[in-house]
Amino acid sequence: MLYEARDALRKFSSEADARHLQRFFKTGPGEYGEGDRFIGVRVPATRKVARMFRAMPPADAQTLLTSEIHEERLLALLILIGHYQRGTADQKQEIFDLYLANTRHINNWDLVDVSAEHVVGAHLWDKNRDPLINLARSADLWERRIAVMATFHFIKKHQFDDTLKIAEMLLSDAHDLIHKAVGWMLREIGKRDSEVEEEFLRRHHQHMPRTMLRYAIEKFSEDKRRWYLLKGRK
Repeated sequence: MLYEARDALRKFSSEADARHLQRFFKTGPGEYGEGDRFIGVRVPATRKVARMFRAMPPADAQTLLTSEIHEERLLALLILIGHYQRGTADQKQEIFDLYLANTRHINNWDLVDVSAEHVVGAHLWDKNRDPLINLARSADLWERRIAVMATFHFIKKHQFDDTLKIAEMLLSDAHDLIHKAVGWMLREIGKRDSEVEEEFLRRHHQHMPRTMLRYAIEKFSEDKRRWYLLKGRK
């Protein structure tokens, strides 16, 4: 099944799309996606292949997750999400453990964003949240982004405390991709409870990276956005 899935994915590949994706996901020397390889498969097609191979055993999906090909890693994650959502409690734990053991392969923002809330966030909803704190403290960029994005699952259930705690931990993070993720999640909180978001911003906006603040206030009125941006220092 593993080889058939790879072949099915390649039927949707495009050299032109591969070149575009190499640039879009910053795969050049010194960039955040350095060395990543694309075959030029668009996300809707990858999702179609994932549905075709939804019964792929998790062990095979794990092998796929270690691929040097970006779209194969995305395919693996989509298959694993399906297994998690359909699984028993023991199977869910297995997928969660597999995910955390392979974070080095979940190594671009799209891979994190498509999967973290559905595996890590979903699994920790009714459990101790310490794994998120450990991820947020990681030296690895993608593990820190997983920590933030996993909390999207909680936000959608109107539980904001963990997002705010992790956002506070990451206020001084050096990476733009963390600034964007934190700002995005703050904005999502604001969609559900504007006062919770603004209380956080009133305390922290002067110390937030500019990109984080801009993402967080994107849906505010023009006057309110101007106020926060003029008061911010970074």
